Amino acid sequence: MTVSVLLTGGLGYVGGRVAQELIRSDIFDVTVTSRDPNAVEIPPWLPKNHCIPLDMEDETSITNVCKKQDIIVHFAALNEIESLRDPVKALLVNTLGTLKLIKAAQSEGVQKFIYFSTAHVYRSPLEGKISENIPTRPTHPYAITHRAAEDYVLAANADKTMTGIVVRLSNSLGAPINSRVNRWSLAGNDLCRQAVTTHEIRLKSTGIQKRDFIPLHDVARAVDHLIQVPSGSLGNGLFNLGGENSISIFDLAVRIQQRCSDILDFCPPVYRPEPSPSEKEGELTYSIEKLKSTGFSLSGRLEQEIDETLRFCQKHYRT
Repeated sequence: MTVSVLLTGGLGYVGGRVAQELIRSDIFDVTVTSRDPNAVEIPPWLPKNHCIPLDMEDETSITNVCKKQDIIVHFAALNEIESLRDPVKALLVNTLGTLKLIKAAQSEGVQKFIYFSTAHVYRSPLEGKISENIPTRPTHPYAITHRAAEDYVLAANADKTMTGIVVRLSNSLGAPINSRVNRWSLAGNDLCRQAVTTHEIRLKSTGIQKRDFIPLHDVARAVDHLIQVPSGSLGNGLFNLGGENSISIFDLAVRIQQRCSDILDFCPPVYRPEPSPSEKEGELTYSIEKLKSTGFSLSGRLEQEIDETLRFCQKHYRT
């Protein structure tokens, strides 16, 4: 018996890679949504008619996508750039749209609802030891709207109308499913693209700030895991998802430089403003112990994801 899984935003950056992973399994019947499926490139691995339109501001559209679905994994949202440009629309899409989707999912008998939020709901900059127990202090419209949406998901879980899960994702790194997915504003992806297209890497800051990076391979595996874990083992439904790999932006740039040398036969120089004597390198531990307690373990290698992203950039963006 197959399980029907709907991925909103399933042709996007994270959603696309998750869809690609789930569709390999005989267990899942995967459907993805797009803002306009007629205007995007439908990948050859996606079954015919398994991409449907979704307008997160239209209740009829939202209700339609929930029909006959067992599980919903919700990625569709305005990104951090769009949210900053239009905070009101971000509230309508990211928060109110999620609430409408939850209500429709409950009415249609959806069993499990997995919502992808962001680590930035905790604070900015992200420093210290970050577990699910610490208070949240979001400051950016992207994080604020995600944090508000989280409560609706967790409330549905608490009242047992369906299993609601919130995933607070750290910094994912990896190649998108195709060149039309524009997420090159993400730090790791931007550095890879710079290296290939300009043969140099230029940091806008000193790069001493640390971030937790997780390969997209492990993000996709985490979704597979959360779908299959029994609801009774998920507690309150709130989980951090990171790579247990806290490194500085500068160190990441140097790692990308080395991978270029090893697989592309050139070594791009890394440029950055020099840190001042008063500038300190903060520590960051993004804990995923709670998720690991459900049986999840990391298996991805950041170097492999960097290699694939560099090759993707070489194929699609090299001049």
